[in-house]
Amino acid sequence: MFQIIGKEPEAKTCDAILGITDEGAEIMEEYEGSPALDAGLLAAAQAVEHYEMSRYGTLRTWALELGLNDAAGLLQTTLDEEQATDLALTSIATSVVNQKAEG
Repeated sequence: MFQIIGKEPEAKTCDAILGITDEGAEIMEEYEGSPALDAGLLAAAQAVEHYEMSRYGTLRTWALELGLNDAAGLLQTTLDEEQATDLALTSIATSVVNQKAEG
């Protein structure tokens, strides 16, 4: 990606993701030993996926608007992977984990 746009990557802390991971840590403490723990952790994992999807989708759109079609293609591939992960998490939650949390 960075080769395509001619920039060097920089590390940057994302406060939003830190907040989501903090929520996950709170869930782990609050529901330790409970069947609801897995459901809470899945929800936190999906929050991360949704945040990532919003960012990759936005970046892909910007790349298209700037005529950076190769970059947009890479971003679309990553977005597709994030969406597949989200669907897998939903499937796990609805087929097993949520029912165990209810019981």
